[in-house]
Amino acid sequence: MSQAPTKVALVTASSAGLGAACVKALAPHCRVVVNYFSRAEKAEAVIKEAEQIQPVFYDVGADQQAGRPRFHAIKADCSQKSEMERLVRETVEVMGRIDIIVSNAGWTRFTNFMNLDEQVREEDWDRCYNVNVKCHLWLLYAAKPHFDKNPEGGSFVSVASLAGVRPSGSSLPYSVSKAAQLHLIRGLATICGKSVRCNSVSPGLLLTEWGSQFPEDVINANRERSALKSVATVEDVAEQVKTFSLSKSITGQNLVIDCGIAI
Repeated sequence: MSQAPTKVALVTASSAGLGAACVKALAPHCRVVVNYFSRAEKAEAVIKEAEQIQPVFYDVGADQQAGRPRFHAIKADCSQKSEMERLVRETVEVMGRIDIIVSNAGWTRFTNFMNLDEQVREEDWDRCYNVNVKCHLWLLYAAKPHFDKNPEGGSFVSVASLAGVRPSGSSLPYSVSKAAQLHLIRGLATICGKSVRCNSVSPGLLLTEWGSQFPEDVINANRERSALKSVATVEDVAEQVKTFSLSKSITGQNLVIDCGIAI
C-alpha cells in the first residue's frame, strides 16, 4: 500500500518568504497546498524544494489510491471572500480533505509611522482591514464544515505581527488591523471550541523579500532594540507555526517572535 502523510495543510501567500518556509516546515508531516496570487513560477519552485524533504510516513489507503498529490498549487486572491471559498473547495477536491490552515496573507503600504498625514488614506484602512482581518475570518468560515467532520478537529494558525501587539510597523492602518486580527483569533477560538484550534504568531521584522525593503537604519534599529541584538528568521517563525498546527492542546494563543523587543 502506498504511504504518505495523512493530514492536509493549506498555506496562503506561500510562494515566498514566511509562507514558503511554513510549507517546508509542514512538508514532513502534511500534504500541502501552496497558495499564490501572481507568481506561479515561485509557487512551483517552493513545491520542488519541498518535494526534496523526507516525509513522515503514514498509511493513507484510499487517499493515495485515488492518486492524491503530496503538493498542489492554487492561485487565489486572498482579499476576496469568494476566492477564499474557492480556495478551500479546490483544496478538498484535489487533496481529499483539509486539516490545517496557515492563514499567512497580509497587506500594508510603507509609510513614516510617526507622520499622521501619511496615516489617513481611507483606501489603506479599507485594504488593511479587508486583507489583515476579514480574509482570515472568511477562510476559517469556509473550512469549518470540513473541520467539523474531523474527530480531531482542525487547526487554524494566523500570521499576525508585532505591530499588532504594540503600535509600530509600516503604517498605522497595518498596526491597528493586526491588533484586530489578534482579537479575531481569540474570538474564533472561543466560538469554535474543540472543532477548530485557533492560534496566531506575531513576528517582528523578518528580512524577507518584503521586509528587506525597510531602510538599513530601521533594520539596524530593530536589532539594537531587541534583547538578542538580532531579528527573527523565517525558519524560526515557521517552526512555531508548525508547533501550533500540529498541537492538539493549544488554542486562543498568540506568540510574539521578535528577539525580545516586546519584553
